[in-house]
Amino acid sequence: MGRLTAIIAAILVAVFLSSIMTVNEGERAIVSRFGKILKDDGVTRIYEPGLHLKLPMIDKIKFLDSRIQTLDGAADRFVTSEKKDLMVDSYVKWRILDHEKYYLSTNGGIKANAESLLQRKINNDLRTEFGRRTIKEIVSGSRDELQQDALKNASESAADLGIEVVDVRVKQINLPANVSSSIYQRMRAERTAVAKEHRAQGMEQSEIIRAKTDASVTIQIADAQRKALEVRGEGDATAAKIYADTFNKDPEFYSFIRSLEAYKESFSGDSNIMVLEPDSEFFKYMKSSQGK
Repeated sequence: MGRLTAIIAAILVAVFLSSIMTVNEGERAIVSRFGKILKDDGVTRIYEPGLHLKLPMIDKIKFLDSRIQTLDGAADRFVTSEKKDLMVDSYVKWRILDHEKYYLSTNGGIKANAESLLQRKINNDLRTEFGRRTIKEIVSGSRDELQQDALKNASESAADLGIEVVDVRVKQINLPANVSSSIYQRMRAERTAVAKEHRAQGMEQSEIIRAKTDASVTIQIADAQRKALEVRGEGDATAAKIYADTFNKDPEFYSFIRSLEAYKESFSGDSNIMVLEPDSEFFKYMKSSQGK
């Protein structure tokens, strides 16, 4: 009897525990019974955070996250008013505003369905806003206005999903890869042409400077050679005058000195050979022991 009582008590406890539903903070819950949503006076019953009772094994619970969610999808292509393509990367902040409408419009509160539908609406709104503006207007400062207009339109279009759009932001705007590549190639070609022009101008200036330098060096060398010749000529003239003055003062001594210099230069090497007649004037001062 005691064992049966324990079993019954355990069953009752299990039934009681399975009858308790816990809704966490930041969540809401919708209960369906026999495939129908529980309603109060025709309005879907939304369970707030806390403990609630339900029928075990019968009621099915769908928890809905009521906190602010972030939808950050892939970049999409948009066309501006001048028919230019742009790759736009954006994100959306949203939360559930009408849980009943959200549950019904997303096929049972499936978040992936909600994000897919919301992304489609946001892209349509952004496409409209980008189509009204040029690239210059978008880049030069009207991005805030674009985001505000997109937020306003998205809030209106997302209302039928039971969603409140909190914020719409454009993170990045780029040109498509093929357009960017052609632009970069054109910029590279322009920079290459400019570099070639600067290089040609530099080579031209280099040749001009080199020519001027060579001309200046040639002039300086010629001037130095002219001055050297003048100095050498003046020296030779001075030396000739000194020799002349010396010859005039003592011709015999001058002749003797010049002969000694000739002897020194003639016999300076070991293999010097001279063929002269014995009575040659060259040995004039070597024939006399007095040097006369």
